[in-house]
Amino acid sequence: MDTLTRMRAFIAVVENGGFSAAARKSGRSKALLSKYVRELEDELGVLLINRTTRQVALTAAGETYYARSTALLDDLEHLNEEAREAAGRPQGRIRVSAARTLGDSEFGGCLVDFCSAYPDISLDVDLNDNFVDLLEEGFDVAIRMTRLADSTFIARRLASLDFAICAAPALIARVGRPNHPSDLAGLPAVVDTNSRFKSSWAFRDPTTGDSLPVAIAGQFSANSPVAVKAAVLGGLGFALSPEFVVRDDVKAGRLVTVLDDFMPREAGIYAVFPHRRHMPARVRLFVDFLAGWFKRHEAGAPED
Repeated sequence: MDTLTRMRAFIAVVENGGFSAAARKSGRSKALLSKYVRELEDELGVLLINRTTRQVALTAAGETYYARSTALLDDLEHLNEEAREAAGRPQGRIRVSAARTLGDSEFGGCLVDFCSAYPDISLDVDLNDNFVDLLEEGFDVAIRMTRLADSTFIARRLASLDFAICAAPALIARVGRPNHPSDLAGLPAVVDTNSRFKSSWAFRDPTTGDSLPVAIAGQFSANSPVAVKAAVLGGLGFALSPEFVVRDDVKAGRLVTVLDDFMPREAGIYAVFPHRRHMPARVRLFVDFLAGWFKRHEAGAPED
């Protein structure tokens, strides 16, 4: 058994917090991982992990070895990527986290187009409207819709992030058209529970730039912008919706947008990835592909 295999087993145990969790994540048995780590310690002549019945803890030597071994494997991966790139054959797997909102839109077709263009690269896409921990959960890149403020990650802006307050024409005819955010108070709302704006929608005064939060409530809520749109089309209330989700319905006159001048415009769609000394060629290729796609489609979407 080679040292790299033992080293990867050791790293897996450390990053998953124990042998059992590492075994579940890797698909290898707990006994096999324990054997690899023990062989690595025998080879080095030092104890790397203090084992107890409930957890594992790194020794001082283990702390140093973990830091250096992860850097070494990162360098090795980069070397392999450079060789494949030089041969014109980017390949491997990319783990992608993206908002379900995007997956339900035409963006899903972009991912299919990428796989068709690069058959040697596989995509493992997790659609989740919650922000994931890229390092903890092992993602290579996340497509996020937000006002990006987390400096612990590298980010590339892909597009602007537009959203709108919309309603069915029949509802507006019944309850009136709001001309100021405060007019929404007491009017029926449809709530996207994945949004951080669940009970209060944020507006901005177009003259002063001041924030104008408005408390909202309604009969229907759902954790899907598509389900929210269906409820809005059914006349159940006003909704804060991704612009690209309702774009076609607005053009067709099935929905009407209101309070456009009060909509904040600071957010964007970003490709976010962990700080690494080397970005794998396949990930760089994927992000470049996304940037080109968003530029062509002039996509926009709302904040999580």
